[in-house]
Amino acid sequence: MGNKNKTISFRVNEDAFETLREIAEERDISLSAVFRDYVDTLVAHDGQVQVVPEHELETLRDGEEQSFPPTIEVPKSFIREHERLELEADHLREQLEEHKRYVNYLHEQLESDDDDVEEVIQLEDLDAPSDEPPFRLG
Repeated sequence: MGNKNKTISFRVNEDAFETLREIAEERDISLSAVFRDYVDTLVAHDGQVQVVPEHELETLRDGEEQSFPPTIEVPKSFIREHERLELEADHLREQLEEHKRYVNYLHEQLESDDDDVEEVIQLEDLDAPSDEPPFRLG
């Protein structure tokens, strides 16, 4: 099922229409694009969009009201714990890499030992009588 475009129609007074057309011309886009941008912004922020004139925007940035992006104060203990956990994670990653290298080394040794097998001695051969006399303590 495709995502179909829908048409929205409403009326504005002539002054508002002229202002919107000027905005579209300034931005070098169509009047429809102005509304699509606004609707996209409105939808992206769950309807929490505030339109502010540029001269008021400067006073908002000066810190008279809440700044953007919003900031919060975090306790130093939280930051220290976060840093400690990052260091511990780095250490564990290093240990994991070291263990991987060791396992690879052991695999290589095992494979090279399989290739270097020269002689297999059977236990029965050790028990067989030989020409040499047995060693006796006495």
